Amino acid sequence: MSAEIQQKIESLREELQQHNYSYYVLDEPTISDFEFDAKLKELQTLEQQHPEFYDANSPTFRVGGEITKNFPTVRHQYRMYSLDNSYDFNDLEDWERRIMRTLDEPVEFVAELKYDGASISLLYENGILSEAVTRGDGFQGDEITGNVRTIQDVPLKLTGDFPQRFFMRGEIFLSRKNFDRINAQRAEDGLDLYMNPRNTASGSLKLQDSSEVRKRRLSAVFYQFIGEDFPAETHWEILQKAKSWGVSISENSRLCRTLQDVKDFINFWDEERHKLPFEIDGIVLKVNSLKQQQQLGYTAKSPRWAMAYKFKAEKAETELLSVSYQVGRTGAITPVANLKPVLLAGTVVKRASLHNEDIIKKLGLHANDFVFVEKGGEIIPKITGINLEKRDTQSSEIQYITHCPECGTELVKIEEQAIHFCPNEAHCPPQVVGKMIHFVSRKAMNIESLGQETIQQLNREKLIENPADFYALTKEQLLPLERMAEKSAQNIINGIEKSKEIPYEKVLFALGIRHIGETVAKKLAKNFPSIDELKSASLDELTQVDDIGEKIALSIIAWFEQPENLLMVERLKQYGVQLQKTENQTDTISDVLAGKTFLFTGKLSLFTREQAEEMVERHGGKNISAVSKNLNYLVAGEKAGSKLKKAQEIGTVEILDEQQFLDLLK
Repeated sequence: MSAEIQQKIESLREELQQHNYSYYVLDEPTISDFEFDAKLKELQTLEQQHPEFYDANSPTFRVGGEITKNFPTVRHQYRMYSLDNSYDFNDLEDWERRIMRTLDEPVEFVAELKYDGASISLLYENGILSEAVTRGDGFQGDEITGNVRTIQDVPLKLTGDFPQRFFMRGEIFLSRKNFDRINAQRAEDGLDLYMNPRNTASGSLKLQDSSEVRKRRLSAVFYQFIGEDFPAETHWEILQKAKSWGVSISENSRLCRTLQDVKDFINFWDEERHKLPFEIDGIVLKVNSLKQQQQLGYTAKSPRWAMAYKFKAEKAETELLSVSYQVGRTGAITPVANLKPVLLAGTVVKRASLHNEDIIKKLGLHANDFVFVEKGGEIIPKITGINLEKRDTQSSEIQYITHCPECGTELVKIEEQAIHFCPNEAHCPPQVVGKMIHFVSRKAMNIESLGQETIQQLNREKLIENPADFYALTKEQLLPLERMAEKSAQNIINGIEKSKEIPYEKVLFALGIRHIGETVAKKLAKNFPSIDELKSASLDELTQVDDIGEKIALSIIAWFEQPENLLMVERLKQYGVQLQKTENQTDTISDVLAGKTFLFTGKLSLFTREQAEEMVERHGGKNISAVSKNLNYLVAGEKAGSKLKKAQEIGTVEILDEQQFLDLLK
């Protein structure tokens, strides 16, 4: 009897798997939804009655129900590289020329839609899905196998002549229809609507309850085979083989014999993309031959054999409702355009930065103008023009404010700078709170238990007005605060106490003196080993320090001329905050990098930028802040952008990845 039940269970699993393949891969349903659900329910019942026949890859596991509170971090066996971007055909032609110089033989390309979703890496062992990991930083990601099992497009078990062990890379996305369905339900429930399908898909993958992931009805498409043994000689052939194994691939890919074929493909989808049931933000191009891919290799961040063509930013027209002004931590005033909500590149845009008074004047902006809005780099909305034909002839030109919108202080504009400032830094609320938020931030005093909301609450309750006040707080003062439990209060007190160990150079950065970033703070600490020496330094003494110009020097002098700042420094000293350099902070390990200059760019994964710069200094090297002919090494992490491009143009800068940098240290 037991053998018969096992056979029945395995037969149902195989039949349902075949129906899934027909429906999701071939797009040729062979059974009605009602019949499929009936068979699935029958299998669920049998599995519940006979748990001894458990199989993690049964079709019933797509229902979900697994609860995961913490997703473990998994290191990718094969790095997930990012792609270089191109925005016009000149970039593509340059890319083809570089390829031809290397190969000196004919090249074919595969053109694919660039799905706008979340990247995923699936591991298949003996045809069974064994692991699903997010892209993360390219070197490591989160293991979310339980959630990915609920996605119908993801095969749990393969068929055919698949390799024994390999990875499939792809994209998890949300169709427009399902995105609208989710938002309709949220509107009915009185919840805030999600902004766009891409972020919703990415967020859905991290839900703790996999049954909730299933309800989102995510989709998946796969576009890259990764492994030791390739079952074909070209990328195009592998895609077709993957489809025969049950893997969902895009039906809109195209094998292109020439670059003109590629251009035709791009032009077609630039027009037709809005008719697709899902969102794309460009086209991905790959050299078809796997042998040629191997010859071309990789840069520090991207494969040389692939390129992403990004569609031009979408433009929308909407009405300017008003201009408001934000006050930053340093007192800088940023004008913001408040817009009539408009859908732009999958996001509802309500606001756009106007940057400064010069931009407003250059645009010639009037009240209630109809403006053209674009997304700069597909991320930050910006106003690019005005529809003068719709302008009300009675409307008045936007006049930049003369006084701070928060404290009423008259604004000042420093010569040769486009930005206005509120000089009332000691009493202007956003500046006061902003400085304290900066003081506790990770790169400064690193008091993790103090977040922005808590600081704002403490300031409202008149418990803190400047950073020195943190060190006078007691647990008894914290406990009466709203949403403050005993453990939270104790964590805050412990975090503040631990921050007294933070080295002097970081304290200098934490003080928030205008123009004093991390690098400048380190140089000041090296040349003026105590806060008292820095306070007493003259303009000439300050400007003799590398990279300290008159503007920075005058800012330092002006900061120490404020009585409130002097009092705060004295209080910090009394509380035991490190305001002078200790001997162990000046140790150097070697001079292996002596005479060499370094700059780090992009997202680093083997170490933080702060750690990297410290390694340079402790091995005798020097960190500089910009790409120039004086730069010896640019260390490029993920998503390195303009600095990498400029270094390549200069030609004399040596470009390293993170491991190559570590190799220099021996």
